[in-house]
Amino acid sequence: MLQPEEFREQTAARLEAGIERASRMRAFVGLDGFVDEIIHVVDKRDNAETFQRLPTISKLAERLGGAAGKSTNIELVNQRTKLGGNGPIMANALASFGMKVCYLGNLGYPNLHPIFSDFAKCAEVYTVAEPGYTDALEFEDGKIMCGKHQALRDVHWENIKERFGADKFTARMQSSQFVGFVNWTMLARMNETWSIILKEVCSKLSGPRRKLFFDLADPEKRTSEDILKALSLITEFEKYFDVILGLNEKEAGEIGSHLLGLSKSEHSPEGLLKLTTKIRDRLGVNTVVVHPVSYALAVSAGHSAIVEGPFTPKPLITTGAGDHFNAGFCFGKLLGFDNAKAVLTGVATSGFYVRTAKSPSVSDLVGLLGNWPVK
Repeated sequence: MLQPEEFREQTAARLEAGIERASRMRAFVGLDGFVDEIIHVVDKRDNAETFQRLPTISKLAERLGGAAGKSTNIELVNQRTKLGGNGPIMANALASFGMKVCYLGNLGYPNLHPIFSDFAKCAEVYTVAEPGYTDALEFEDGKIMCGKHQALRDVHWENIKERFGADKFTARMQSSQFVGFVNWTMLARMNETWSIILKEVCSKLSGPRRKLFFDLADPEKRTSEDILKALSLITEFEKYFDVILGLNEKEAGEIGSHLLGLSKSEHSPEGLLKLTTKIRDRLGVNTVVVHPVSYALAVSAGHSAIVEGPFTPKPLITTGAGDHFNAGFCFGKLLGFDNAKAVLTGVATSGFYVRTAKSPSVSDLVGLLGNWPVK
C-alpha cells in the first residue's frame, strides 16, 4: 500500500501528464445560475470600519433564539459578490483545468448579468433566464444559504428549446465527453426536463459512453415523492452514460432516508462508506461520491476509496467548495483515474479554493499535492 506522500506524488504526476489531454476535453454543464453575496455576521462592532465576526452557526442560533418574543438586530457585512450557482462554479473550475466548457443556465435574460462576464471569457456561455440571488452567510462551522429563487421557475425545457434550441442542446451533449446537471433542488421543473431529455435527446446520441454528473444540492425542502422520482430518472440515465451522483454528508443521510428507509445518519468514515455503498447498489449507477468537510469517499461496483483532504479550520471561503470538489473528482475520472486518485484530485481542488477563493489550474493542484498542508 502506498504511503500518503507517494500517493500524492503519483497523482500529481498523472495530473501533469494530463494537461494536454485536458485541453481537448469538452464539457456541457447546466442549468442554474446565481449571483452570490458572501456575508459575515457581526458579533461586536469595534468602530465604523472593523468588527468581530460571529464565528459559528450555533452562536447565531443562540442570538436568534434569545430574540423570540422580543426582537433583535442582525448586521450582515458583504465580503465579496461573485458568480454563484452549483453549475457556474463547477463549470468555471473545469475551465480552469483547461477544458473546453459550454454552459447553459439562467445567467441573465435577454442580456448576460455582468457578474458572469469573466466566466464568459473562459467558457462558451448561453442563458435562458434571469439569475437567482443568494446571501451566503459563512461561519467557521458551515454556511447558511438564503436564496431568492423566483427566476429559477423560468428554467424548463420550453425555454431551453425556444431560447437555446433543442438541436443545439443535443449537439452539445453529442460533442462532450462530460455532461453535468446540477442544483436539482432549486430547479423545480427539473424532473420534467430530465424526462424530456431522456426521451428526446439521449436516444439520438452516438459514440462512446460519456460521463454524466448529478448534484441534487440539499434536497431537504423537496417532497419524498419528488426526490424518489429524481433518483429513478438518474438511474434511467445510466442506460446512456456512466452516471456519477455527488452528495455531501447531509445529503447522503437524506437520500438514505428516502431511498432506503434509514432513520439514522452515519457520521464515521466507515459508516458513511457503508451508506454510500447501499445507495449506489440500490440506484445501480456507476459511481456515488460523498464529500464531508475533512475527507471524501467514492464507491463504484467493487471499488471504493476514502481520502483525507487538506482541511483548514479557517477557510477564506466555503461557498462553492463542494462544487470545486465535484469538478476535481470528475476531472480525475475523465483522466482515467481510479476512485482514490479522483477523490484526492477533488479534495485538492476544494482545498486550494477554500484557501485562496480562486479556482485552481492543474499546475496549482500539482503544487498543492507537492506541498501538502500540515494539520
